Amino acid sequence: MKRSRINEILGAADEMIRHYGFVLPPFAYWTPEEFAARKDDARHVIDARCGWDITDYGAGRFDEMGLFLFTLRNGLLSDLQRGGGMCYAEKLLISKQDQLSPMHTHVIKAEDIINRGGATLVVELFGCDEQGGFDGDRGGRVMCDGIMRDFTPGEKLRLAPGESVTLKPGDWHAFWGEGGDVLVGEVSTVNDDETDNIFREPIGRFAKIEEDEAPRHLLVSDYAGWI
Repeated sequence: MKRSRINEILGAADEMIRHYGFVLPPFAYWTPEEFAARKDDARHVIDARCGWDITDYGAGRFDEMGLFLFTLRNGLLSDLQRGGGMCYAEKLLISKQDQLSPMHTHVIKAEDIINRGGATLVVELFGCDEQGGFDGDRGGRVMCDGIMRDFTPGEKLRLAPGESVTLKPGDWHAFWGEGGDVLVGEVSTVNDDETDNIFREPIGRFAKIEEDEAPRHLLVSDYAGWI
């Protein structure tokens, strides 16, 4: 992706987030120079990879297959492994109309996917057993807004604003906006996008960036190279 396109997406995303009553934390608006100057104070933000994240999954077709994300808060795997400390994460995502976030699963992360505002969020969902169903104490059902409901593997859940689905490790899911763009919330256990995303197809998690202009703000994937 060209950096100029990423800068445009950042601006539009910030407008949409504010439209639905959310305001990003102050570090979201630091320049790259300010981030570098304050790297010691921001060590947790950097280590936990909080901040801006835009991906086309390495395919170069962001409008068709891509996702905007902002990680608001995140613990460390070491916290989760010892069973104490900051064992949670929270994100805002924007799933644009008909923009696919492709089929994937997580080994560690459990998550609630929440429609925070906008159009309908479509979630195509399979469980982790051999038939794609939901095993264990779920009894072949899925939990939406804390309520168990009957579910057919591969069914497309349609979540209106305010509605959510709970996904366990091993659940396969893809999602996109239907009828317009959707502001999505994600509340989860510790998030590790570098190792805990398993895609059905051989694609990448992060975009390859062409530096055709200076970055407006750093992405989480920029931290290692810029700070």
